[in-house]
Amino acid sequence: MLAGQVLSVNVGRPRHVTWNGKAAVTAIWKMPVTDRRNVSLTNIDGDRQADLRVHGGLDKAVYVYSAADLAWWEEALGRPLKPGTFGENLTVTTSGDLGGSLIGDRWRIGSAEFEVTQPRLPCYKLGIRMGDAKFVRRFAKARRFGVYLRVLRPGEIGRGDAITVAYHPAHDVTVDMIGRAYLEDHSLATHILMAPSLPLDWRTWALKQWAIHG
Repeated sequence: MLAGQVLSVNVGRPRHVTWNGKAAVTAIWKMPVTDRRNVSLTNIDGDRQADLRVHGGLDKAVYVYSAADLAWWEEALGRPLKPGTFGENLTVTTSGDLGGSLIGDRWRIGSAEFEVTQPRLPCYKLGIRMGDAKFVRRFAKARRFGVYLRVLRPGEIGRGDAITVAYHPAHDVTVDMIGRAYLEDHSLATHILMAPSLPLDWRTWALKQWAIHG
């Protein structure tokens, strides 16, 4: 069971950028803050998402990335990466691999409580952030997705807060398993349905795969 600590709280607002000659709006640029922040059901105070079709909302209210995975990318890319580089709201240190978190794990951070919902599957805007359109595929292949959280109880969080596991479900559907099911092995789709708190869009996708592949 994962436990850890918040290394950095990162927030940002949508900005207009030009990428490959086209205009885009993205909020992937996140900056660390030093004060404590309130967390609502949909985001952290001071943070916004640009495209609610793919980011944000109740099932993707807070994005978490591991400092260990950030360090792995620093070595792979040969350059330093600051907290918030991948658009994460919380950069954390943990006792285990974030990818091994179960869908439905509940975490207490500060006075707030969260539920693990799904991996982050990258869109082209991560390529904008990294200045490399091919990085999206590289990120997906590395399977260091980070995790999205649903806010079960709004509250206040800040740098240095402990992460404790309040609830650990009985199934074995992990964040990494969902990523593998989507990117590598669709036969896993039926298994991810074992997670009761699997978000509706993932449940719909898994049921379609079940109908196709049996």
